[in-house]
Amino acid sequence: MSEQAANRDDIPSAQSAGGAQDADQAREAQRLQERLTQAHRQLDTLRSRAKQLEQQLQSAGRNNQRMTDVLAATRNEIAELRTALQADGQAPFTFGTVIGYRPAHAQVEGREIEAATTAGVDVLQAGRKLRVSLSPLITPEEIQPGDEVLLNENFSIVAVLGAERTGELARVKEVLPDSRLVIFSRGEEERVVSLSLAAKAHAEEAGGHSARVGDAVMVDLRTGTATEIVPLSEVEDVVLEESPDVSYDDIGGLSEQIEAIRDAVELPFLHADLYQEHGLRAPKGILLYGPPGCGKTMIAKAVASSLATAGAGSASSHSNSTTNGSSTPNGSASPNSGAYFLNIKGPELLNKYVGETERHIRVIFSRARERASAGQPVVVFFDEMEALFRTRGSGVSSDVETTIVPQLLAEIDGVESLENVIVIGASNREDMIDPAILRPGRLDVKIRVQRPGRKGAAEILAIHLGGAIPLHRDLLAAHGDRASAVNALVDSLVDRLFPEDSQARLRLIHADGTATPFLAADFMSGAVLSNIVDRAKKAAIKDFLSSGTDPAQKGLTLEHLLSAAEEELRDQEDLVNTADPQAWSRVVGASSSPVVRIERPSNAEEVGEKVGEGTRR
Repeated sequence: MSEQAANRDDIPSAQSAGGAQDADQAREAQRLQERLTQAHRQLDTLRSRAKQLEQQLQSAGRNNQRMTDVLAATRNEIAELRTALQADGQAPFTFGTVIGYRPAHAQVEGREIEAATTAGVDVLQAGRKLRVSLSPLITPEEIQPGDEVLLNENFSIVAVLGAERTGELARVKEVLPDSRLVIFSRGEEERVVSLSLAAKAHAEEAGGHSARVGDAVMVDLRTGTATEIVPLSEVEDVVLEESPDVSYDDIGGLSEQIEAIRDAVELPFLHADLYQEHGLRAPKGILLYGPPGCGKTMIAKAVASSLATAGAGSASSHSNSTTNGSSTPNGSASPNSGAYFLNIKGPELLNKYVGETERHIRVIFSRARERASAGQPVVVFFDEMEALFRTRGSGVSSDVETTIVPQLLAEIDGVESLENVIVIGASNREDMIDPAILRPGRLDVKIRVQRPGRKGAAEILAIHLGGAIPLHRDLLAAHGDRASAVNALVDSLVDRLFPEDSQARLRLIHADGTATPFLAADFMSGAVLSNIVDRAKKAAIKDFLSSGTDPAQKGLTLEHLLSAAEEELRDQEDLVNTADPQAWSRVVGASSSPVVRIERPSNAEEVGEKVGEGTRR
């Protein structure tokens, strides 16, 4: 019984367990069904995306075909353009000269047609002015006025050849502010031309400058263009433009003349405010006159060098004062100023054509004003001034001075001022210069440059014997040091050139029968003393070489100097002009009294007797 009861109790337990399993199976089946449904949906989505991708691929294929067709058409067009360009390049060509490039501009309604507004190039071809098209292979920047170009049959520019290297030369008379030039062409005909940018750039690349007054330019008068600045300045033909490096310290024996010229030249530039306050004007010109070889040209160069140095010092001090708080109105220091020395080549200034010499003078002073306009002092130096500006109407020359002298006077005190320009003239025949030039207001300061005396000669010799010139070891041993040896050489040579007995080397016989002794000292000049030292140096070199380059024989000795002095004096005597003694005596500054002949004494006793009888004039 109990066993049956237990079996009845197990039946419901088994039924409940089977129901739970069915429920689990049902749930699992439901999950599987849901997963299957989800898989179907994903498959549908993938099919839809695959269809879209297929459509996109078909569209890309169609686009690719269209691009292929476009590329093929473009290739055909490029081939046609190449064929057209090759056809444009077929000979024959015609030549033309560019006048200018005209860019495209907006059309003015009612006044011009559309074709006139397109870009083009104005050219001159066979005497005709044409506007032509430009090949697409050439940029407008490659076209410059004055360039030569090639034109095809359709008058299109297909090549640029550049400006011609040959042509007509003209001189610049005036530079206008808009890169135009007033030129002299074919005589005195004046023309206005344009300076091409290529010519200006080429000149600047070559380290030169843009066109200036007096420059030579190559022009194409048909197009009105200056195509090149030719480095053949007319000023350079007659003038040497330089910044000299000669100082007053390099000049010996002329201390009084140097002091006078410094007072006349440097004071007005260094103390311009004081001159203006006192109503004084700087001198326009200076005349240096005296015997040849006494340093007139060196003084003129030293003036320019001194002005440059003084200008630099003034600018430096001005800069220092600006740094310390005193500034210029615009807050910047004044620029450093130099000085220019225009050494006029007198013989080349003269020209056989009427008016050419006067034009040269105008160009010279125009160049001087151009330099001076930048605040740089300019020294215009006329050497041998009597050769150019003789007294008018004297009949001594061909009377070309009747027009040359007025031109110089007009430049010195004409309408155009000469600010910062000083005219210095040098002459050993001041009596032949036109008085109108020598009057005050033109060449205001006259300074006579005398022959050096004992003291002056010693200063000059000390300069030429200074430096590192080799001296003989015996000379150095005898005097202890180099300075004492040089002083001994100078004193001995000066005693030889300026002896106390003053024996004459020549006699000047005057018209009244009196005689003037011409001593060794009367031959002396800075050039003669310099040549004596140069002769001695050459003799020392020859002696050193003849000794087999023995170091003990190297160097300058007193014998070299004394021998050189005697040789130089003999040469000076041989060069005396006995055919025209009066002119020679005036040139060397020997005597103002008429000289009829020049005699050479036969011996020292006769010389001493005749010198005692003569009267020195």
